[in-house]
Amino acid sequence: LELAEVGSPAAAATLATIEVRNHPSGAPWVAVDGEAAAVEVSLTDRAGWAVCLVGPAGASEALGVDLELVEPRTDRFVADFFTEREQRWVRSLAPGDACDAAANLVWSAKEAALKVLQVGLRADTRTVEVAVDDRPDARGWSPLTMTGADGDRFHGWWRRDGAFVLTLAARSPFAPPERLPGSADLARADPLHSWLDDPLVPDGSVPEPGV
Repeated sequence: LELAEVGSPAAAATLATIEVRNHPSGAPWVAVDGEAAAVEVSLTDRAGWAVCLVGPAGASEALGVDLELVEPRTDRFVADFFTEREQRWVRSLAPGDACDAAANLVWSAKEAALKVLQVGLRADTRTVEVAVDDRPDARGWSPLTMTGADGDRFHGWWRRDGAFVLTLAARSPFAPPERLPGSADLARADPLHSWLDDPLVPDGSVPEPGV
């Protein structure tokens, strides 16, 4: 988030006036000097890297972004969390990177859409169905559409960046975003798994694996 986005001078001291807070749903929002800023944000992190999507404020302009590592997903995972149409598409692809990338792309797009709804993974992931377009623009962005069980339609974009896949979602169509100056290039990023060095939660127990 650039300081210019919230109307503050580009000085390090102004960072202290900017806070990222959370709605009751858990969704983030930005405050400047205690007041809501005229921006919408969505946050995601995976394997040691994080992404923030920033857009104009508005009640209908909630954003969703999700970053996933392209890694193997079991057939059971696909059966449990994907719609029948999504399952057929993933299983139609060659085993290995193509199938792994597709499974993580669908999962990521679902997470992005559920962030727009501000429900996250409290909702059944099969209530959102993902349709993938593989026609990238000059910067590698390809369109996405996501349809909710009640007819809600979400628009978005996706891009493969090296070991990662990144998805974006919103209720209204929007142009692919620009990368802010100084941002890391995910296409060259190495996944980090620092939690493996210290896998215990504070009470000393080992956490259950998640999805």
